[in-house]
Amino acid sequence: MAIFLNKDSKVIVQGMTGSTGMKHTKLMLADGTNIVGGVNPRKAGTSVDIDGTDIPVFGTVAEAIEKTGANVSVLFVPPAFAKAAVVEAIDAEIPLAVVITEGIAVHDSAAFYAYAVSQGNKTRIIGPNCPGLITPGQSNAGIIPGDITKPGRIGLVSKSGTLTYQMMYELRDIGFSSAVGIGGDPIIGTTHIDALAAFEADPDTDLIVMIGEIGGDAEERAAAFIKENVTKPVVGYVAGFTAPEGKTMGHAGAIVSGSSGTAAAKKEALEAAGVKVGKTPTETAKLARAILGN
Repeated sequence: MAIFLNKDSKVIVQGMTGSTGMKHTKLMLADGTNIVGGVNPRKAGTSVDIDGTDIPVFGTVAEAIEKTGANVSVLFVPPAFAKAAVVEAIDAEIPLAVVITEGIAVHDSAAFYAYAVSQGNKTRIIGPNCPGLITPGQSNAGIIPGDITKPGRIGLVSKSGTLTYQMMYELRDIGFSSAVGIGGDPIIGTTHIDALAAFEADPDTDLIVMIGEIGGDAEERAAAFIKENVTKPVVGYVAGFTAPEGKTMGHAGAIVSGSSGTAAAKKEALEAAGVKVGKTPTETAKLARAILGN
């Protein structure tokens, strides 16, 4: 089992023919991802050879779906054009759109997220400004390194790309059912709560690791959800315990004001919900090992 992505997923890449898109398409293919096409209106009707795999390029997402049966799109589209690309994916009703692009204007993210809702939420958006998601041994949609872990029974949801990779590496001997990088922007499509609900429902996930960071109240809301709805053990880590008050720490969403949004406040909320919280990623991994008996 897996959440959102599995071996049967048919993936297209919007922006595949750009340098970043090509680089990561090659890496995704190497991880066994079933990439069935790219999308670039200016190169429609052509194809790209990547290590012996011939990948057709379509003019639109709708055409790509019609010709290939694609059900996942990974977007490597520059910030100025990302909103239009996501709206196109929503209009084509692709079930999953993974928006890797960072630097998208918050106004644009708000607009395409609201548009997805107005269209009946037929398209799940992951990101923007995220590393994507991976189901090890099955499929990889994004920029998560595919060789740092293996299939297993831990589910991971994280705001931070780098900490996603570190946690996957720390627990590589146990392995992961799926790992989802949801992104650190103020407005994102898929939240901690969405992933927690999916992992709770996944029979092959035994434990959930949740990584948050300072700023906003997403982790506090996730804590309330865990308390009411999650029966599986959850361990957590909140980046930013030593962050000075009032500073923006890397991600656009990581802004602290007063006690709201601090690492300490988030840790307190999570622990009140029964979540064991580590002070470092390594300590968090040790907590997970203790629960699983590894």
